[in-house]
Amino acid sequence: MTQTDGGNADSTTTFDASTPLARELAEITRRRQALASEQLPLPPRTRVFTVANQKGGVGKTTTTVNLAAALARTGARVLVIDLDPQGNASTALGVEHRSETVSVYDVIINDEPMADVVQKSPEFDDLYCVPATIHLAGAEIELVSLVAREQRLRTALETFLSGAEDQFHYVFIDCPPSLGLLTINAFVAAQEVLIPIQCEYYALEGLSQLLNNIQLIERHLNPQLSVSTILLTMYDSRTNLANQVVQDVRDHFPEQVLDTVIPRSVRISEAPSYGQSVISYDASSPGSLSYLEAAAEIARRGAPK
Repeated sequence: MTQTDGGNADSTTTFDASTPLARELAEITRRRQALASEQLPLPPRTRVFTVANQKGGVGKTTTTVNLAAALARTGARVLVIDLDPQGNASTALGVEHRSETVSVYDVIINDEPMADVVQKSPEFDDLYCVPATIHLAGAEIELVSLVAREQRLRTALETFLSGAEDQFHYVFIDCPPSLGLLTINAFVAAQEVLIPIQCEYYALEGLSQLLNNIQLIERHLNPQLSVSTILLTMYDSRTNLANQVVQDVRDHFPEQVLDTVIPRSVRISEAPSYGQSVISYDASSPGSLSYLEAAAEIARRGAPK
């Protein structure tokens, strides 16, 4: 297609719709329009996800906050529980979590009602967060001597959800990169496990240990628990390795892996430094669109039978 500016034959701009950039822009536009035209179903009962992987740097917190924000953006009422002492989910959702803040630590150690700890995120009207503070770093040791130490988060969450004026549709629990008592509390409190897997070398390393631990929790503490969702993150389509990892994970977990993959993205990395999810930081970026598509896929799939 050729456009002539102002009738001047010397001022001619040519736009080639077949170039890679043009095709990419057209695809982004198509994806954005498809998302805008879809009305996502809301679950009849609260779906509680634990986002877990004992490997660090795979995108657990990024996945937690962006899926939560994506679902809240489409009309769901969403709660994020930050169970990582680093408090990165609290930072990304723009909620207060200085050391003196009443936090999830007080909920699981001091029996503080969760309703007194929940903060509303400035991201979206229906997005809420139970923040983490540095005090959570000592909770693993303090939990050892407490009664029903594995059940404390579930008890507090069930009490909160049953007393809430309006139903929460989704709860996402962001775990630390370990398999200690905090993560066990998260597994016991949830019905579904969401595992982010990085599209890089050693992606499946340690996954069998994680799955074995989940099976033990299911057998002894929470028979409702299942691995419902696996999300591939940090995908770089230019590398053969990333494509091989995607294929390997799909071969191992054909039912759990989402069709959507999350690309490596500067925007995704930048957003937390502004106290935002990428959904509100740059809603039209490829990374944001991918998380919106992943959230839509989770909503359409519904809870496991």
